[in-house]
Amino acid sequence: MARKRQEDPPKGSPAWMNTFSDLMNLLLCFFVLLFSMSTVDAQKFELIVASFNDTFSIFSAGATAIGDGMLMSNGVSQLNELDDFTNSMGKASQASGEDMEAENVEELTEALDAEKLRKSEELAEKVEEALEEQNLSQDVDIEVTSQYVQLSLRGALLFDSGSDQLKEEALPILNQLGVILERYADSIIEIEGHTDNVPISSRRFANNNELSSARALSVFDYFVSTTNLDPAMIKHSGRGEYVPVADNTTPEGRAKNRRVEIKIYHTLSAY
Repeated sequence: MARKRQEDPPKGSPAWMNTFSDLMNLLLCFFVLLFSMSTVDAQKFELIVASFNDTFSIFSAGATAIGDGMLMSNGVSQLNELDDFTNSMGKASQASGEDMEAENVEELTEALDAEKLRKSEELAEKVEEALEEQNLSQDVDIEVTSQYVQLSLRGALLFDSGSDQLKEEALPILNQLGVILERYADSIIEIEGHTDNVPISSRRFANNNELSSARALSVFDYFVSTTNLDPAMIKHSGRGEYVPVADNTTPEGRAKNRRVEIKIYHTLSAY
């Protein structure tokens, strides 16, 4: 009688080992996640623990987490919820950091602006004292911004109508101003020419832009030739009729708009 062939055992691991392996993987991921969060500060960790207790019940006997024999499905669901929670915590922390950075930038900007204004006011006091010493207070108007101290001279004091040639009677005033400006030779100095809006057309100047530029250049050339100021530290430009300080519809307003401005920038200025 022929011997019956013995049946081979089924290949592969028993079915229960698959379930057990999945369980071990989930537990490993869970404890690795807990370990990765051990580096956060105490306050944040307490918030996470409190959230776990309220949401997942991991730290209160584990009954809800395991859930009446439904370990696999509940475990996966809770790990997904945990991932969403940690992501939201990270986004909240990032948003909070961005808000704090914006507040810091704003505070620094305000502090810098205040310091700039203080520097300008300090410079203006010194310039004003110098103007009084030279008896120029009646001929020169002084204004202050956070960037510079501005000296304004009436155009009629320096030039004849439609001309860029300095008057002889204006030279003593410019000489005294040059002495004052030499005290701030390390600062950027800007000379701007301005006109009213009455059109001009002559053989020398086609419009007010050219006239204002020529007047600023005349003052620049005079300071360069009569003082020790470095030409590289002096800028000059013509602004024409486009930056009025008074109403151009009245003779008084037009007279105020015809002017030359000299701006002295301090060390914190962004020129």
